[in-house]
Amino acid sequence: MLKTEHALRKRRRTEDIMKKIRTRYAPSPTGKMHVGNLRSALYEFLIAKHDGGDFMLRIEDTDQERFVEGATEIIYRTLKRAGLEHDEGPDKDGGYGPYVQSERVKTGIYMKYAKELIDKGAAYYCFCDKERLASLKTEVVEGKEISVYDKHCLHLSKEEIQANLDAGKPFVIRQNNPTEGTTTFHDELYGDITVENSELDDMILIKSDGYPTYNFANVVDDHTMNITHVVRGNEYISSSPKYTRLYEAFGWESPSYVHLPLITDENHKKLAKRGGSSSFEDLLEGGFVAEAIVNFIALLGWSPEDNREIFSLEELIKEFDYHRISRSPAVFDIVKLRWMNGEYIKAMDFDTFYEMAEPYLKKTLTKDLDLKKIAAMVKTRIEVFPDIAELVDFFEELPEYEPAMYAHKKMKTDMASSLQVLTDLLPLLEAQEDYSNDGLYQMLTNYVEEKGYKNGYVMWPVRTAVSGKQMTPAGATEILEVLGKEESLKRIRKGIELLTSAVAKGSPENV
Repeated sequence: MLKTEHALRKRRRTEDIMKKIRTRYAPSPTGKMHVGNLRSALYEFLIAKHDGGDFMLRIEDTDQERFVEGATEIIYRTLKRAGLEHDEGPDKDGGYGPYVQSERVKTGIYMKYAKELIDKGAAYYCFCDKERLASLKTEVVEGKEISVYDKHCLHLSKEEIQANLDAGKPFVIRQNNPTEGTTTFHDELYGDITVENSELDDMILIKSDGYPTYNFANVVDDHTMNITHVVRGNEYISSSPKYTRLYEAFGWESPSYVHLPLITDENHKKLAKRGGSSSFEDLLEGGFVAEAIVNFIALLGWSPEDNREIFSLEELIKEFDYHRISRSPAVFDIVKLRWMNGEYIKAMDFDTFYEMAEPYLKKTLTKDLDLKKIAAMVKTRIEVFPDIAELVDFFEELPEYEPAMYAHKKMKTDMASSLQVLTDLLPLLEAQEDYSNDGLYQMLTNYVEEKGYKNGYVMWPVRTAVSGKQMTPAGATEILEVLGKEESLKRIRKGIELLTSAVAKGSPENV
């Protein structure tokens, strides 16, 4: 069985290479691009580019009620920022245009093919009004209650149909699906899938406003644009038999179908489209790097032959084999995405990093500080750019902190010893003229050697006094350098004052 499956895959792979691969991303302009949509676009891009094929952009705006102003611009912007450059589209005519469905409607292409199906008996006019449709029986499909059309208008005579058309009676055109037998279609991941024809509703092909439905327009456009591979979510598997019957009715060759696994959240529930991290733009606004997002999304259902996880887009093009896409749901693990994003930030050249980090630094720090030095401190310590604020806010203002923070078992410090260290260092810091990191470090290590202390025994109290935090992005002398002499001395004196009061009260941390 495995050998047979391998042979079939090898044969299809050979067929793919022999004919030029053409894929399309066909979004509806209804808002921000959900990660599921972006994954479809990415996989279609990778399938095409892996074999030197063409990746097309087609705008499917036939559902005018859901159209959102500005959404088309979001599509262009998202694809550009993700690095998914299309070879053809509304802005790049490759000879298969128009590439916007509302413009294609004006050419009459959909009505032409719908009438061809009517002539073949594979479709029919339906004049039923809302009241009659509302009276039809309903079925529950995937948790939703839908009405099932009873083929009432299929039995109208040619004379009745013409009379209705002449009278201007509103109509839709429905697909005429058989009620007996089965329909089989092939998916590259799921293999051959067979369904009972009794389960196929007579879906609408042309709506009463003359626009094609999403399903019908897809079939007509994919064929007339020579699309070889259709990649979409597996929620469309249930519609695929209807597509297959349309292709068969026209006598057209079906494209290769690749139905992708569901994307779930950490609780294994379908990823909500309105979630805070469900769109590409939401993630960018949340401080994620575009390249990291694309890398992460590529692994939502697909895996390479080894356990590698970090890929550039060029490397993904080289490695991507759609037969390695899993059929199991993919978990959108925000923790893993944060980790991956951190790896991309670490690998950035400093100038690129600073350009991206600067707005976050300026939002938190309004004082005259060396932002580039602070950026260098946090570069390897953040996973997303908003993490910067919590790491650097103490440079703006010393936070309130408890004197108990000076006690550290590993450094063998307590409040009394810390008070002694800060008291000893205050005059030395007052006299110090060189407030560079190197100069300050030399002064403090001289003090350490003179007293016979360990470095941490001295550095911990100093760092605590100037930051008011247990965790900082840099050591004591680096912080002193950025703060400058005046602010550093102010904070050291505040530490001495705080410790003096605590020690006088005889707090247990003193010993």
